Amino acid sequence: MQIHTSIANFKKLANAVVTQGTFDGVHAGHQKILSDLKEKATELNGESVVLTFFPHPRMVLFPDDESIKLINTLDENIELFRQTGIQHLIVLEFTKEISQLSAVHFVRDILVNAIGTKHLIVGYDHRFGHHREGNFDNLQEFASTYNFTIEKISEVDINNITVSSTKIRKALLAGDVKTAQKYMIHPFTIKGEVMEGNKIGRKIGFPTANIKIKEPYKIVPADGVYAVRIKHLDAHYNGMLNIGKRPTVDGTNRVIEVNIFNFDADIYGEQLCISFIDRIRDEQKFPSLDELKKQLFLDRKKSEEILNYKG
Repeated sequence: MQIHTSIANFKKLANAVVTQGTFDGVHAGHQKILSDLKEKATELNGESVVLTFFPHPRMVLFPDDESIKLINTLDENIELFRQTGIQHLIVLEFTKEISQLSAVHFVRDILVNAIGTKHLIVGYDHRFGHHREGNFDNLQEFASTYNFTIEKISEVDINNITVSSTKIRKALLAGDVKTAQKYMIHPFTIKGEVMEGNKIGRKIGFPTANIKIKEPYKIVPADGVYAVRIKHLDAHYNGMLNIGKRPTVDGTNRVIEVNIFNFDADIYGEQLCISFIDRIRDEQKFPSLDELKKQLFLDRKKSEEILNYKG
């Protein structure tokens, strides 16, 4: 996959088969579109192109809204795109100037003149252009004018529930990581640097790595205890993770801390990739560290049952 970060430096293709969107999460619905994109590119002897945007348009249009959270970072999305086998990924910097482009100018100047679109594939609810004024009917008109063909992908359902990035975010904010995984076809992940903590976990036999996520826009699931899988360098481990304010210990700042099973190494400053498999319980305050320790043994047993389940 070739990654392009500038339209100005993109070499116009002779036969581009294109889809466009923000693709947050690259979920099941997105993957249906990308699968059709590759098939169509092969059928038309063309090249598959994904046009996506970063920052997310809402982050540019509403810069003071700190509630805007995304399922994936840009790097996470890029890696998922790479796994799909598309040929070209264009990451267009979304700016206020881009947001002002009318629907017709976006199609003419970017899709046709810059990329060389000959066939365009869009989702059933695709909107584009200034104030999201453009829709599928407009695209049909533009296709005739600018000599490209177009097709629309119908709704993608899982258990009769339409897949969307919004529903995945809602599931994560409710701590329902299993539903999020069903929609995404892969576990929700976070990546972050291991920071030094207060080492209380080590004192009670459950040392934890405190995780700092670099990207402030990355969504974090609801507070609670989760069964997780951890990747460190090229090694994989099971573990359990807590998100919250640790009310038994201090109850101040919200933290993410993970206990890695059968692991004992100094990894401060190193990166971990953590996949959320299931939620075990709410975070709660215990009357003492001894009571917390008893619960952590139960949490570990439950986590091991979940992570080792082969059904």
